[in-house]
Amino acid sequence: MRAGRRRGRERGFTYLGVLFIVGVIGLGLAGTGATWTIAARRAHERQLLWTGKQYARAIQAYWQQSPGIRQYPSRLDDLVADDRFPVQRHHLRELYRDPVSGEPFAPVLSPEGRIAGVHSPSDATPLKQDGFSPPWQAFKGMTRYSDWLFIAESARPALATPGQAAQGPQPAQGPQVTQAAQRP
Repeated sequence: MRAGRRRGRERGFTYLGVLFIVGVIGLGLAGTGATWTIAARRAHERQLLWTGKQYARAIQAYWQQSPGIRQYPSRLDDLVADDRFPVQRHHLRELYRDPVSGEPFAPVLSPEGRIAGVHSPSDATPLKQDGFSPPWQAFKGMTRYSDWLFIAESARPALATPGQAAQGPQPAQGPQVTQAAQRP
């Protein structure tokens, strides 16, 4: 009988040891999951900055290559297929989606009502708050991704971005943002 009682007690200690190990592993996995989530958000932010830069460059190229009077595109699709020339030009390969929200970018309109830039539709709070490259230094301290306006270089003096003083004429209520100029 004594041997049977010892085994019962040993099983109890083993069970507690296994529970403790499972708890430690669970805590470790929870910490790893949180780290992966932050790393994924940072990667999406880097992708958003890269994609926004591509849109700003494409809009700038569209404006610079305008035959006659320089103008911005009236639709985002015009950046993919510019039909103003005998041979179609492509300022972007495709209309990229916002990496943060997965939705299409929202256009920022110039005072003339044409697309001068884009912004993210996401109202989430960015992790990155400082250390932006020169064209995007105005993003410092902004509280929403939708405040990050990726505007063509030629349009920046006419459009004030949030947190930055206007350097030139500004639309009555700031940059107008619309969904109408996007592809479905």
